[in-house]
Amino acid sequence: MKKRRPTKVIDQLDREIVLTSAARLFKIQGYERTTVKEIADACNMLPGSLHYRYKTKEAILIDLMRLGLEQVSVELIKACVGESNPAEQLRKGINAHLKVLVTGSDMVYVLLFEWRALQGDARKEMIQLRDRYEALWVGLLKPLAQKGIIHKDVDLDLLRLIGLGALNWVATWFTEEGRYTLEDIGNFVWRIIKQAVVVPGETDI
Repeated sequence: MKKRRPTKVIDQLDREIVLTSAARLFKIQGYERTTVKEIADACNMLPGSLHYRYKTKEAILIDLMRLGLEQVSVELIKACVGESNPAEQLRKGINAHLKVLVTGSDMVYVLLFEWRALQGDARKEMIQLRDRYEALWVGLLKPLAQKGIIHKDVDLDLLRLIGLGALNWVATWFTEEGRYTLEDIGNFVWRIIKQAVVVPGETDI
């Protein structure tokens, strides 16, 4: 049996080990049903060691969500860098979001479905972090409107909210062994967007 990490070395513990272990438990069991002791056990730590770094389970969740947002934001930016066509940026952004959501870490899943467990200042911080990520999508959609690539009467806020909601829901039913691949899903979403909100012929600009 491995020795547990003593409290005095908690500052040397890799943050991602704790958060990855917590994310796995939160995804499988749910945030409310997971205990700090279970998280500590998953990290091969004493509960006191974990408490030294994170005073509450809520503190673990909010830091996990910070890291999850960092991951998905980086992937979205990477997907769009070097692409000058606004429509193609959006298409690549959709595929990047789906990829991180489904094949990335458990942190992103927990980020989407457990943030409501937060209360008070922690909840406010989470909403601010979420808004920063959604601002990246605003940055993808605005150029489409400014260049006349999407219809003028399209409400960009509704398009963003409903679009992200639909993409995020994929995480609840997608499986690698299922009928559809991520490419199938991404292509289908893009086809719907083109047919519903894009001015015909403008995606080649």
